[in-house]
Amino acid sequence: MAFPLHCPPLSPLLKTSSPPASFAITTAVSSYPNPSPSLSSPAPPPLGLSRHRRRRRKPDAIRCSASSFPENRRAGSASSSDAAELPLFPLPLVLFPGAILPLQIFEFRYRMMMHTLLQTDLRFGVVYADSASGTAGVGCVGEVVKHERLADDRFFLICKGQERFRVTGIVRAKPYLVAQVDWLEDRPSSDGGDDLESLAGEVEAHMKDVIRLSNRLNGKGEKEAQDLRKNQFPTPFSFFVGSTFEGAPREQQALLELEDTAARLRKEKETLRNTLNYLTAASAVKDVFPSS
Repeated sequence: MAFPLHCPPLSPLLKTSSPPASFAITTAVSSYPNPSPSLSSPAPPPLGLSRHRRRRRKPDAIRCSASSFPENRRAGSASSSDAAELPLFPLPLVLFPGAILPLQIFEFRYRMMMHTLLQTDLRFGVVYADSASGTAGVGCVGEVVKHERLADDRFFLICKGQERFRVTGIVRAKPYLVAQVDWLEDRPSSDGGDDLESLAGEVEAHMKDVIRLSNRLNGKGEKEAQDLRKNQFPTPFSFFVGSTFEGAPREQQALLELEDTAARLRKEKETLRNTLNYLTAASAVKDVFPSS
């Protein structure tokens, strides 16, 4: 098994309480290249220092077997020409394309997987899994961009999200899962390019407002967030926005599975708007009752 290493977000937006009509949002700008200077924070410690961190409590066991996948088909069934085989790593989180994921690997079967990956292409599939619903059928490739192997054969990894995939069959389940997958890409949207750009601009504006109000509620002043998009096209920007919705993995999984950039941005806009409404109300209460 592996645990995500603690990587403090740059700007926790909701430290007080979660809004009733939405979920906590974290502007995890550190998960993407070229973070905004206005949202800077200390970088994660070097991997060589991570070994000194306090050992994290092991989470509940995750069901992970061939039958865990929805719509699972036997290996060898008809598939597209883009089908490939990919080792799978079930985790209680959602990885998005472009996002950075630090991991610590200590369970024997995944140490075996790492030894194989280090001799091949350094890529594996990250799929969301929990003890209640099992393992999701859509995930994201994680590519190892940095690693450290310790004397006891544990590994510290820094991975970057790449393309998405859908599991179409299980090739083998031991010593770790290997699946047959098809690659996913967003389909051309019925919205024109100009409409997508406009929608992405609205989502960015909502994010800036949420950051500004959150900073105010946390006593940091109404600091403005500058250029969250960093010239990203709408599709990668939609993945970045989804990665900031930490604490709501099922909602993130739903965003990851969408194959329409416009639909993803609309859902994110709605979530940000709900969060903004909550923060606006909380800010008004704070103005009336400053000590609360």
